[in-house]
Amino acid sequence: MDPSPLEPALAKLRTALNDAQHVVVLTGSGVSAESKIPTFRDAMEGLWKDFDPQTLATPEAFEADPGRVTRWYDWRRLKCAEAQPNPGHLALAEIQTQTLARGASFTLLTQNVDGLHQRAGSTDVVELHGSIMAWRGVDSGEPAELPEGPFESFPPTSASGEIIRPSVVWFGEMLPEEALRRSFDALERCDLFMTIGTSSVVHPAAGFVHNARANDAFIAEVNPDDTPISPLVNTTIRAKSGEALPLLLRA
Repeated sequence: MDPSPLEPALAKLRTALNDAQHVVVLTGSGVSAESKIPTFRDAMEGLWKDFDPQTLATPEAFEADPGRVTRWYDWRRLKCAEAQPNPGHLALAEIQTQTLARGASFTLLTQNVDGLHQRAGSTDVVELHGSIMAWRGVDSGEPAELPEGPFESFPPTSASGEIIRPSVVWFGEMLPEEALRRSFDALERCDLFMTIGTSSVVHPAAGFVHNARANDAFIAEVNPDDTPISPLVNTTIRAKSGEALPLLLRA
């Protein structure tokens, strides 16, 4: 892509990034999509093409048929494990490194459950919707050891025989309390808020922009398409994160 159409918006964001003392970044499924991970609503293919993901991603669905639900989540887990961090993930990890190196704070909030930010080198990631790469006991909550390949039987069980489930947030469940606390603590002091690859329709994350605005933070949106928060931001970079973030680093 010719960077010239993006350069005015990138220049504004570079200046804000260099000046900011408390950076908060929110990422969504658009970042993972560039690593060939289907977005949640596009994830149905092959054996799962006739299923609505919203009928599988609920506690009620798990209670009714834990075998089917865990088989689907295991299929998604393996898809995520096969994927590789893309240039957007890598650039964001480097932005974090540079920001911390000059003594500023950097908080990465993600709605993604695939662990690609961590694999790209990002540290201390706040996973708002949990992680598909971690599973836990249904009753005990104890972490379970996962095989490299698929589970041998469904629903899978831990070494002690307890049924396990993915450590993701299902429809109707509360977001992790600690993740929310850390998010709002960071937003209370942020002076730069970047929203990257998210449709800005899923709450509570869709409302984070208002917390940042209340702080008079500089707000930047990196997304190929308009979103509900586009009128609220200071600068918009109409590109995918894998295109825009490496360009942001060039200067």
